[in-house]
Amino acid sequence: MKSHTHYLWFNTKNRQEIIDITDEVAKQVQASAVREGFVLVSAMHISASVFVNDHESGLWDDILKWLESTIAPWDPKRYRHNETGEDNAAAHLRSLTIGHEVIVPITAGKLDFGPWQRVFYGEWDGQRRKRVIIKVLGE
Repeated sequence: MKSHTHYLWFNTKNRQEIIDITDEVAKQVQASAVREGFVLVSAMHISASVFVNDHESGLWDDILKWLESTIAPWDPKRYRHNETGEDNAAAHLRSLTIGHEVIVPITAGKLDFGPWQRVFYGEWDGQRRKRVIIKVLGE
């Protein structure tokens, strides 16, 4: 079995951002020469996410509003975790809700997606250096 590992590094301008990383994932699949297999894409931080969804700005706004209004409002006084001197408990809860990794099938050397699917990095506590691992496995 072949394997290929690549790290993407991010230093976001905003505390929260959604970044389409599909093209970079596809580039790494191509570099791996894997024709049939899987690619794991995983955030290596507990305040970030990787997810599959549609590349549509209205949806991104909806996701950010949903996280802020329903899942984990950014209110540092609200969370026990923040009693440790941190202020990012909401980011941890957002990551837990969205998830930190995805596995995408590779067929005939390409990402095997549905019509609108793309891979995204969700940053919930940014403005500092973070990374994502892309691990391609297969034949």
